[in-house]
Amino acid sequence: MNGASREALAAARESLDALTDNTSVDAAKLAEELAAVTALLQREVSLRRVLTDPSQAGEARAELAGRLLRGQVGGETVDLISGMVRSRWSQSRDLVDSTEELANTADLTAAQRGGDLDDVEDELFRFGRIVASDKGLRAALTDRSASASAKGQLLHSLLGGKARPATERLITRLVTQPRGRSLEEGLESLSKLAAERRERMVAVVTSAVPLSDRQKQRLGAALAKIYGRPMHLNLDVDPTVLGGIAVRVGDEVINGTISERLEEATRRMAG
Repeated sequence: MNGASREALAAARESLDALTDNTSVDAAKLAEELAAVTALLQREVSLRRVLTDPSQAGEARAELAGRLLRGQVGGETVDLISGMVRSRWSQSRDLVDSTEELANTADLTAAQRGGDLDDVEDELFRFGRIVASDKGLRAALTDRSASASAKGQLLHSLLGGKARPATERLITRLVTQPRGRSLEEGLESLSKLAAERRERMVAVVTSAVPLSDRQKQRLGAALAKIYGRPMHLNLDVDPTVLGGIAVRVGDEVINGTISERLEEATRRMAG
Protein backbone atom coordinates (compact mmCIF):
# COMPACT_ATOMS: atom_id res chain seq x y z
CA MET A 1 0.00 0.00 0.00
CA ASN A 2 1.55 3.27 -1.11
CA GLY A 3 1.21 7.03 -0.83
CA ALA A 4 -2.29 8.29 -0.17
CA SER A 5 -3.61 4.86 0.78
CA ARG A 6 -1.00 4.43 3.50
CA GLU A 7 -1.97 7.77 5.02
CA ALA A 8 -5.68 6.95 4.75
CA LEU A 9 -5.18 3.61 6.49
CA ALA A 10 -3.17 5.24 9.28
CA ALA A 11 -6.00 7.70 9.86
CA ALA A 12 -8.58 4.89 9.84
CA ARG A 13 -6.56 2.93 12.42
CA GLU A 14 -6.48 5.97 14.68
CA SER A 15 -10.23 6.41 14.31
CA LEU A 16 -10.85 2.77 15.19
CA ASP A 17 -8.56 2.95 18.23
CA ALA A 18 -10.29 6.11 19.44
CA LEU A 19 -13.67 4.45 19.00
CA THR A 20 -12.80 1.16 20.69
CA ASP A 21 -11.08 2.93 23.58
CA ASN A 22 -14.65 3.48 24.70
CA THR A 23 -15.55 0.21 26.40
CA SER A 24 -19.24 0.85 25.78
CA VAL A 25 -18.64 0.13 22.08
CA ASP A 26 -19.27 -3.52 21.20
CA ALA A 27 -16.03 -4.35 19.38
CA ALA A 28 -17.23 -7.79 18.24
CA LYS A 29 -20.38 -6.31 16.70
CA LEU A 30 -18.29 -3.59 15.07
CA ALA A 31 -16.04 -6.29 13.59
CA GLU A 32 -19.06 -8.15 12.18
CA GLU A 33 -20.41 -4.99 10.55
CA LEU A 34 -17.06 -3.97 9.11
CA ALA A 35 -16.69 -7.47 7.69
CA ALA A 36 -20.11 -7.11 6.03
CA VAL A 37 -19.00 -3.80 4.48
CA THR A 38 -15.80 -5.48 3.29
CA ALA A 39 -17.84 -8.17 1.53
CA LEU A 40 -20.05 -5.50 -0.05
CA LEU A 41 -17.08 -3.51 -1.36
CA GLN A 42 -15.39 -6.65 -2.62
CA ARG A 43 -18.53 -7.71 -4.46
CA GLU A 44 -19.55 -4.29 -5.85
CA VAL A 45 -16.53 -3.11 -7.85
CA SER A 46 -18.34 -0.08 -9.28
CA LEU A 47 -19.36 1.06 -5.79
CA ARG A 48 -15.85 1.01 -4.39
CA ARG A 49 -14.62 2.89 -7.44
CA VAL A 50 -17.22 5.60 -6.87
CA LEU A 51 -16.31 5.78 -3.18
CA THR A 52 -12.62 6.28 -4.02
CA ASP A 53 -13.08 8.49 -7.11
CA PRO A 54 -10.60 11.37 -6.68
CA SER A 55 -12.63 13.57 -9.01
CA GLN A 56 -15.47 13.63 -6.44
CA ALA A 57 -15.30 15.69 -3.26
CA GLY A 58 -14.55 13.69 -0.13
CA GLU A 59 -17.68 14.96 1.59
CA ALA A 60 -19.82 13.83 -1.35
CA ARG A 61 -18.31 10.34 -1.13
CA ALA A 62 -18.95 10.27 2.62
CA GLU A 63 -22.57 11.30 2.14
CA LEU A 64 -23.07 8.51 -0.40
CA ALA A 65 -21.57 5.94 1.97
CA GLY A 66 -23.82 7.19 4.76
CA ARG A 67 -26.97 6.89 2.63
CA LEU A 68 -26.06 3.36 1.60
CA LEU A 69 -25.11 2.06 5.03
CA ARG A 70 -27.37 3.91 7.44
CA GLY A 71 -29.97 1.53 8.78
CA GLN A 72 -27.94 -1.47 7.63
CA VAL A 73 -25.13 -1.15 10.20
CA GLY A 74 -24.61 0.78 13.41
CA GLY A 75 -23.70 4.43 13.67
CA GLU A 76 -20.10 3.71 14.67
CA THR A 77 -19.56 1.66 11.51
CA VAL A 78 -21.18 4.33 9.34
CA ASP A 79 -18.93 6.99 10.88
CA LEU A 80 -15.79 4.87 10.34
CA ILE A 81 -16.56 4.11 6.70
CA SER A 82 -17.63 7.69 6.00
CA GLY A 83 -14.32 8.91 7.42
CA MET A 84 -12.41 6.41 5.32
CA VAL A 85 -14.03 7.42 2.03
CA ARG A 86 -13.37 11.09 2.76
CA SER A 87 -9.69 10.21 2.46
CA ARG A 88 -7.83 9.78 -0.80
CA TRP A 89 -6.91 6.25 -1.88
CA SER A 90 -4.26 5.25 -4.41
CA GLN A 91 -6.35 2.27 -5.54
CA SER A 92 -9.97 1.35 -4.90
CA ARG A 93 -8.90 -2.11 -3.71
CA ASP A 94 -6.91 -0.49 -0.89
CA LEU A 95 -10.19 0.65 0.64
CA VAL A 96 -11.40 -2.96 0.75
CA ASP A 97 -8.14 -4.22 2.25
CA SER A 98 -8.21 -1.51 4.91
CA THR A 99 -11.85 -2.12 5.85
CA GLU A 100 -11.04 -5.81 6.28
CA GLU A 101 -8.06 -4.96 8.48
CA LEU A 102 -10.27 -2.79 10.69
CA ALA A 103 -12.75 -5.67 11.01
CA ASN A 104 -10.01 -8.04 12.10
CA THR A 105 -8.52 -5.47 14.47
CA ALA A 106 -11.92 -4.90 16.07
CA ASP A 107 -12.27 -8.65 16.69
CA LEU A 108 -8.79 -8.76 18.22
CA THR A 109 -9.73 -5.79 20.39
CA ALA A 110 -12.76 -7.71 21.62
CA ALA A 111 -10.46 -10.63 22.48
CA GLN A 112 -8.06 -8.30 24.24
CA ARG A 113 -10.84 -6.86 26.37
CA GLY A 114 -11.82 -10.36 27.43
CA GLY A 115 -8.24 -11.29 28.28
CA ASP A 116 -8.15 -13.78 25.39
CA LEU A 117 -5.70 -12.13 23.00
CA ASP A 118 -2.77 -14.40 23.89
CA ASP A 119 -4.99 -17.45 23.40
CA VAL A 120 -6.23 -16.15 20.03
CA GLU A 121 -2.64 -15.63 18.87
CA ASP A 122 -1.71 -19.15 19.89
CA GLU A 123 -4.82 -20.67 18.31
CA LEU A 124 -4.17 -18.93 15.00
CA PHE A 125 -0.65 -20.31 15.01
CA ARG A 126 -1.72 -23.83 15.97
CA PHE A 127 -4.43 -23.85 13.31
CA GLY A 128 -1.82 -22.91 10.73
CA ARG A 129 0.34 -25.84 11.82
CA ILE A 130 -2.63 -28.22 11.63
CA VAL A 131 -3.48 -27.08 8.10
CA ALA A 132 0.17 -27.39 7.05
CA SER A 133 0.26 -31.02 8.22
CA ASP A 134 -3.15 -32.08 6.86
CA LYS A 135 -3.34 -31.85 3.06
CA GLY A 136 -6.90 -33.10 3.00
CA LEU A 137 -8.09 -30.38 5.36
CA ARG A 138 -6.26 -27.71 3.42
CA ALA A 139 -7.80 -28.94 0.18
CA ALA A 140 -11.29 -28.83 1.70
CA LEU A 141 -10.80 -25.30 3.03
CA THR A 142 -9.42 -23.94 -0.23
CA ASP A 143 -11.73 -25.81 -2.63
CA ARG A 144 -13.17 -23.16 -4.94
CA SER A 145 -16.12 -25.35 -5.83
CA ALA A 146 -17.22 -25.65 -2.19
CA SER A 147 -19.69 -23.10 -0.87
CA ALA A 148 -18.83 -20.61 1.83
CA SER A 149 -21.59 -22.16 3.95
CA ALA A 150 -20.04 -25.63 3.69
CA LYS A 151 -16.62 -24.30 4.64
CA GLY A 152 -18.10 -22.41 7.54
CA GLN A 153 -19.80 -25.55 8.83
CA LEU A 154 -16.55 -27.50 8.53
CA LEU A 155 -14.68 -24.85 10.49
CA HIS A 156 -17.37 -24.76 13.16
CA SER A 157 -17.08 -28.53 13.58
CA LEU A 158 -13.33 -28.10 14.05
CA LEU A 159 -13.24 -24.92 16.14
CA GLY A 160 -16.66 -24.50 17.74
CA GLY A 161 -16.31 -24.79 21.51
CA LYS A 162 -12.60 -25.58 21.18
CA ALA A 163 -11.20 -22.20 20.16
CA ARG A 164 -12.00 -18.68 21.31
CA PRO A 165 -14.98 -17.11 19.48
CA ALA A 166 -12.73 -14.42 17.99
CA THR A 167 -10.41 -17.09 16.60
CA GLU A 168 -13.29 -18.89 14.92
CA ARG A 169 -14.64 -15.65 13.46
CA LEU A 170 -11.25 -14.57 12.10
CA ILE A 171 -10.47 -17.93 10.51
CA THR A 172 -13.98 -18.34 9.11
CA ARG A 173 -13.84 -14.95 7.41
CA LEU A 174 -10.43 -15.74 5.98
CA VAL A 175 -11.51 -19.11 4.59
CA THR A 176 -14.91 -18.04 3.26
CA GLN A 177 -13.66 -14.71 1.87
CA PRO A 178 -10.02 -15.36 0.85
CA ARG A 179 -9.92 -12.43 -1.58
CA GLY A 180 -7.12 -13.92 -3.65
CA ARG A 181 -4.81 -14.81 -0.76
CA SER A 182 -3.48 -18.23 0.12
CA LEU A 183 -4.64 -19.65 3.44
CA GLU A 184 -1.08 -19.48 4.76
CA GLU A 185 -0.67 -15.82 3.80
CA GLY A 186 -3.95 -14.94 5.44
CA LEU A 187 -3.11 -16.72 8.70
CA GLU A 188 0.30 -15.09 8.85
CA SER A 189 -1.29 -11.69 8.32
CA LEU A 190 -3.76 -12.33 11.14
CA SER A 191 -0.96 -13.43 13.46
CA LYS A 192 1.01 -10.26 12.75
CA LEU A 193 -2.06 -8.13 13.33
CA ALA A 194 -2.67 -9.85 16.65
CA ALA A 195 0.93 -9.22 17.70
CA GLU A 196 0.71 -5.57 16.69
CA ARG A 197 -2.36 -5.28 18.89
CA ARG A 198 -0.02 -5.63 21.83
CA GLU A 199 2.80 -3.80 20.06
CA ARG A 200 4.78 -6.99 20.04
CA MET A 201 6.77 -8.83 17.44
CA VAL A 202 6.21 -12.53 16.71
CA ALA A 203 9.01 -15.07 16.91
CA VAL A 204 8.37 -18.58 15.59
CA VAL A 205 10.48 -20.90 17.74
CA THR A 206 11.13 -24.49 16.66
CA SER A 207 12.71 -26.89 19.15
CA ALA A 208 13.23 -30.64 19.42
CA VAL A 209 11.37 -30.79 22.75
CA PRO A 210 8.95 -28.38 24.46
CA LEU A 211 10.66 -25.45 26.18
CA SER A 212 10.23 -24.99 29.92
CA ASP A 213 8.58 -21.85 31.28
CA ARG A 214 11.98 -20.58 32.39
CA GLN A 215 13.47 -21.18 28.94
CA LYS A 216 10.56 -19.36 27.29
CA GLN A 217 10.96 -16.40 29.63
CA ARG A 218 14.72 -16.19 29.04
CA LEU A 219 14.34 -16.52 25.28
CA GLY A 220 11.57 -13.91 25.17
CA ALA A 221 13.65 -11.49 27.23
CA ALA A 222 16.73 -12.04 25.04
CA LEU A 223 14.80 -11.49 21.81
CA ALA A 224 13.09 -8.40 23.22
CA LYS A 225 16.53 -6.98 24.04
CA ILE A 226 17.82 -7.74 20.54
CA TYR A 227 14.84 -6.26 18.70
CA GLY A 228 13.93 -3.52 21.14
CA ARG A 229 10.27 -4.59 21.35
CA PRO A 230 8.24 -7.06 23.41
CA MET A 231 8.23 -10.46 21.73
CA HIS A 232 5.45 -13.06 21.49
CA LEU A 233 6.68 -16.64 21.05
CA ASN A 234 4.85 -19.07 18.79
CA LEU A 235 6.26 -22.47 19.80
CA ASP A 236 6.59 -25.46 17.49
CA VAL A 237 8.09 -28.85 18.41
CA ASP A 238 9.92 -30.72 15.64
CA PRO A 239 12.01 -33.75 16.70
CA THR A 240 13.90 -33.64 13.38
CA VAL A 241 15.89 -30.61 14.54
CA LEU A 242 17.63 -32.99 17.00
CA GLY A 243 18.47 -30.31 19.56
CA GLY A 244 18.81 -26.59 20.14
CA ILE A 245 16.32 -24.13 18.73
CA ALA A 246 15.57 -22.26 15.53
CA VAL A 247 14.00 -18.81 15.74
CA ARG A 248 12.35 -16.88 12.90
CA VAL A 249 11.41 -13.24 13.32
CA GLY A 250 9.88 -11.95 10.11
CA ASP A 251 12.33 -12.81 7.35
CA GLU A 252 15.28 -13.23 9.73
CA VAL A 253 16.25 -16.72 10.91
CA ILE A 254 18.44 -17.44 13.94
CA ASN A 255 19.32 -21.10 13.73
CA GLY A 256 21.09 -22.91 16.55
CA THR A 257 19.90 -26.48 16.02
CA ILE A 258 22.11 -29.56 15.98
CA SER A 259 20.74 -30.54 12.57
CA GLU A 260 21.78 -27.17 11.16
CA ARG A 261 25.30 -27.60 12.58
CA LEU A 262 25.51 -31.13 11.13
CA GLU A 263 24.44 -29.83 7.73
CA GLU A 264 27.04 -27.09 7.96
CA ALA A 265 29.74 -29.62 8.84
CA THR A 266 28.67 -31.80 5.90
CA ARG A 267 28.86 -28.82 3.55
CA ARG A 268 32.37 -28.00 4.75
CA MET A 269 33.53 -31.60 4.30
CA ALA A 270 32.04 -31.71 0.82
CA GLY A 271 33.71 -28.38 -0.03
